[in-house]
Amino acid sequence: MKIVKFNSKQLEKIYNRGLSKNSRVEERVKKIIDDVRVFGDEALLKYTRKFDGVKLSLRQLKVAQIEISGAYQSISPNFVSSLKVVMENVNRFYRKSVKRSWRIKDADGAMLGENYTALNRVGIYIPAGTAPLVSTVYMTVLPAKLAGVKEIVLISPPDKSGYINPHILVVADLLKVSEIYRVGGAQGIAALAYGTKTIAAVDKIVGPGNIYVSEAKRQVYGRVDIDMIAGPTELAIIANHFSDPKFIAADLRAQAEHTKGLAILITNSKKMAVEVKSRLDGVNGLVVLTKNLRQAVEIANRVAPEHLELLVNNPGELLKGIRNAGAIFLGPFSPAAVGDYVAGPSHVLPTLGTARFFSGLSVLDFIKSSHVISYSKKALEKIKEPLEKIACIEGLEKHLESVKARFM
Repeated sequence: MKIVKFNSKQLEKIYNRGLSKNSRVEERVKKIIDDVRVFGDEALLKYTRKFDGVKLSLRQLKVAQIEISGAYQSISPNFVSSLKVVMENVNRFYRKSVKRSWRIKDADGAMLGENYTALNRVGIYIPAGTAPLVSTVYMTVLPAKLAGVKEIVLISPPDKSGYINPHILVVADLLKVSEIYRVGGAQGIAALAYGTKTIAAVDKIVGPGNIYVSEAKRQVYGRVDIDMIAGPTELAIIANHFSDPKFIAADLRAQAEHTKGLAILITNSKKMAVEVKSRLDGVNGLVVLTKNLRQAVEIANRVAPEHLELLVNNPGELLKGIRNAGAIFLGPFSPAAVGDYVAGPSHVLPTLGTARFFSGLSVLDFIKSSHVISYSKKALEKIKEPLEKIACIEGLEKHLESVKARFM
């Protein structure tokens, strides 16, 4: 790791990080999406052969119930009991954010409100390249179910034998996922967005993926909604001389397990900076030395990391100044790994500095609202004059006439 000061040009690069445009990837993804739109299932089978090295028949695209049932035989007996504990944590967290429709009325007979309705059909993408992301299944499906989504479709690329990891199948089955398909990559995203004979189109696609999956999500956005376009995972830690360098080093080392992951320590203690650097020789990351903790908070807000750990003696006080972070972990016994797997909040979080304006995946991502407006004649008459003035300024006479017609 390298130690830099708060005004380092290297830090400026991190502030300005983002998904680099890759015209070659963009063109390849566009070609794949176009093929799926035109040729449907045939294109899915072709690209599964090409990219996953698996030759599937049409009927094998959808994972059969017999295979799902058989997956239980391939996992350890205590996996399900452990999983149920974790799922209850996730459910308990998200129950608090379930939205209810509401109404307000006034004495003149005007009623306003908002109706919240769940999306009808959602697609979940579960990567399985370098590692099968079992935790992403419950971290995405449970908020959708609590929101009231009726149809949840899961897709994941098959392994070289044509199977999906049994743990993924078991979790999906326990959560009563509607359909599971063995297809991945940009072709899987295209199928979810545009539909094929086998896979019906969805309203929204969520879940992480590689550069091709991210680019495919970007290209289909507008046809369907997406959660976000995610980059490599990120961890920033704020620490001072009270912090334990052993904990800091362990958490930054864990972050380095991810390819191209961002790992940063921000500290006002030179002794801490040197100690952590000595423990992490060979680990790709950055130690930023600041004048004080207030400056450390300012830097963290500019970095806007996916995960932010406050490993100081007063994390609650420091929390007051944090504006931009996907998830914030307070104190020495709240490592980011807890959030990745068991705490409750989803680990699908904004990266690349987008925590400045994006939030982590939640129940709200799976609902939409419709405004409800009801006026009595008396209430309409009361607002006729201001409506008339605004309509005249905008030059939209027919709008005004549509109101006046009610009083003729």
